[in-house]
Amino acid sequence: MSFKRQTKANPMRPNAFQRPLLLLGAIVAVIVLSLLSAQGAFAQQVLTLEEAIQIAQTSSPDIKKSRLNLYSNRKSLDAQRLAMKSRFGLDVTPFDYNRTRLFNDLVSRWNTNEDYNSFANFSVSQPISATDGTVSLINRFGYRDNYSEFQDVRTKTYSNNLYLQVDQPIFTYNRNKLQTRELELNLENAQISNALQLLTLERNVTQTFYSFYQSQNSLEISKAELENQEISYEITKNKVDADLLAMEELYQAELNLATSRSTLENNQVTLDNAADDLKLLLGIGLDEEIAVQVDIKFVTREVDLNQAIEMGLRNRVELRQRTIDIERSQFELTRTKSLNEFKGAVALSMGIFGDNINAPQVYDSPTVNPRVAISFSIPIWDWGENKARMEASNANLDITKIDLQNQKNDIIINIRKTYRSLQNLENQIEIAQQNVKNAQLTYEINLERYRNGDLTSIDLNRFQSQLSDKKSALASALINYKIELLNMKILSLYDFEHQQPVIPNSN
Repeated sequence: MSFKRQTKANPMRPNAFQRPLLLLGAIVAVIVLSLLSAQGAFAQQVLTLEEAIQIAQTSSPDIKKSRLNLYSNRKSLDAQRLAMKSRFGLDVTPFDYNRTRLFNDLVSRWNTNEDYNSFANFSVSQPISATDGTVSLINRFGYRDNYSEFQDVRTKTYSNNLYLQVDQPIFTYNRNKLQTRELELNLENAQISNALQLLTLERNVTQTFYSFYQSQNSLEISKAELENQEISYEITKNKVDADLLAMEELYQAELNLATSRSTLENNQVTLDNAADDLKLLLGIGLDEEIAVQVDIKFVTREVDLNQAIEMGLRNRVELRQRTIDIERSQFELTRTKSLNEFKGAVALSMGIFGDNINAPQVYDSPTVNPRVAISFSIPIWDWGENKARMEASNANLDITKIDLQNQKNDIIINIRKTYRSLQNLENQIEIAQQNVKNAQLTYEINLERYRNGDLTSIDLNRFQSQLSDKKSALASALINYKIELLNMKILSLYDFEHQQPVIPNSN
């Protein structure tokens, strides 16, 4: 029995009616996918990387929180500065009544005293930022109605006390000045955090954007592979129909076609998932259709390692954050030192007081009331508490200094790693480009061999898979190069792609 008769007797072989249906099903699937893609394209929003970053900067929840934190710190500093201006105050007590019965030791008898007061205090206080003192102008005007049972006397008088008062702490640190400086550092730190948040957002958007592009590119590659498999299937079918190939070749072609169709569907699912991730990050509607536009052409960028390290150490805001931490630790050291410190206070006041039963005549016979007071707080023995607290504060200060040096080393190491990765990726891209070119030529040559009957469908499928893999590898290498350029920009705060500093006038 000939081989030809064996194949005809195979019950698994499609008949003349089934084979066109298989081919028709494949064609319909491709047409449906194409129509769906075309239908979605009308409503698609095509984004560039720059547009995606701009959208994220306005709608990202993390950026909104960072800006609110920045606003809060700015207003706190404004409040502290406004607190150093003159303060005007008015306290009014329209009614104050008190009736008491006390024993008078001098005359050895009980006495009932009834007192009614009504008064108002008006004050103007001006803090002195340079010395942490306060100058106040105070005026107290009141009316008093007093009755004493002892002599059966009732006194009704108006009084006014106007005086200038100066309060000045001595032998201690300037608390207002330190608090203002601390709020200034908090604002600067919030500005730095906001800048870091923007850079982090740019990195996240870039990685998610390119991940979406990779999925989009993989879908295009799988579409091209499906088209090639359809061509291969048609060639195989025609040869089997002409009894030039065994039925097994058609089975293999059908398997390859089904595998390509499955790969296409899987890549479509991956693309939809990547689209949801990107839309969530950008804060746009999940029902919107999006696509990305990427200039993925490979252009070598001149990256100078020494320049990158110099710019990183000069401009990296994390180093400024560590310096702020050191200054804060010094503030804490000052506060700790003042817990049991020797300090004093000087209080000076000068004013005139007058009283009369008639309000307009309160100053007919004024009295000058000078006052001078000097006080000291002298610690004697604290069982070593202050020394222990100082040692703990000094240790924390040393830790922040070590963190600063570690941060510098991390910056240098990360810049070096990124530089080496860029150099390696340049080589890998050149190799990947050549591999795609060679894989394309190899596939075309072997496709012709397959048409001539010199190659099996299994071998041809291997060359097709090789071409798809090389295209994907090239796209991945190009995207990785773009991401590493962004990493270098973030690490050094210098944009080597456009050869300009991220922070203007950084010199």
